[in-house]
Amino acid sequence: MKYINYFLLLFIPQILLGQENEKHLTNIKQLTFGGDNAEAYFSPDSKKLSFQSNNPLWGLKCDQIFYLIIEEAEENKIYQPMPVSNGEGRTTCAYYMPDGKKILYASTFKGGKECPPDPPKTGKYVWSIYPEYDIFISDEKGKLLKQLTDVPGYDAEATVSPKGDKIVFTSTRNGDLDLYIMDINGKNVRQLTNTLGYDGGAFFSPDGSKIVFRASRPQGEDTTEYKALLAKGLVQPTRMELFVINVDGTGMRQITNLGKANWAPFYHPSGKKIIFSSNHHAEKGFEFQLFMINEDGSGLEQITTESKFNAFPMFSPDGKKLVFSSNRNNGGTTDTNLFIADWLE
Repeated sequence: MKYINYFLLLFIPQILLGQENEKHLTNIKQLTFGGDNAEAYFSPDSKKLSFQSNNPLWGLKCDQIFYLIIEEAEENKIYQPMPVSNGEGRTTCAYYMPDGKKILYASTFKGGKECPPDPPKTGKYVWSIYPEYDIFISDEKGKLLKQLTDVPGYDAEATVSPKGDKIVFTSTRNGDLDLYIMDINGKNVRQLTNTLGYDGGAFFSPDGSKIVFRASRPQGEDTTEYKALLAKGLVQPTRMELFVINVDGTGMRQITNLGKANWAPFYHPSGKKIIFSSNHHAEKGFEFQLFMINEDGSGLEQITTESKFNAFPMFSPDGKKLVFSSNRNNGGTTDTNLFIADWLE
């Protein structure tokens, strides 16, 4: 049935009308059709997107890295993105390097060719923190050029400063999930955060001076559960708030205090606002919409209203476009696809 629904999707208009109250989004276009497609990030020239997908119609059993040319994907519903990762292991968090020709991503392939196992079904929603993840640089044709991390533990969630000089990433090399920063060549690694909890999903501000990220801050009995899950390579991302820190590790401050899961933050091109995904407004846990908030925590505004899942927003470098992942327009499946829209202030 899922395959039938996929082909039905090809007959759905590719240019979508935004909801009346999605006033910041216009000319919404669907870029992928089928599977789970996420973490799409613009190339420096705003013409391409790197992303991860597990689309079974492409022969995938777990996430692999691809890139697409936006103009071509907008016009062709059967457009085939170009593979970047080698098809082995599991991958995550692809991001374009400053030259727009190389892509940074994390992969478990050196720990084994097969997809690592999904997290156990315990009745609680958990993510796997695979210790085999390391960070690599590849060209767009899939040729591995460099391995940036090579220490025991999870190294992933890497993104690049708009200044082109630094990379921020999440690692368990000290026994907890903390943020680290390194030079663009992988040298001079420094730890940025050291508070117990999951610090991840970090992005630089437009001027490269600050970093926004999601974080859990377990207290009391939650601390015991957090440590027990982490020892098993798991994290429960149901309580997260947004924080900002200077690139030198100073000035960390909490931006949201909304409850539930607030994550996938990205700076508005002005450097004064942050767009993110949250379910704080929902009666049930799984309804994620995009919101925007001022850097001082004021002025919360809801951006999306359509479907039950909207996340991974990223502004184009010129601020004219927003790309995001959503369950909208999926023909009754659970597929998550990539969408791009013109941004209206």
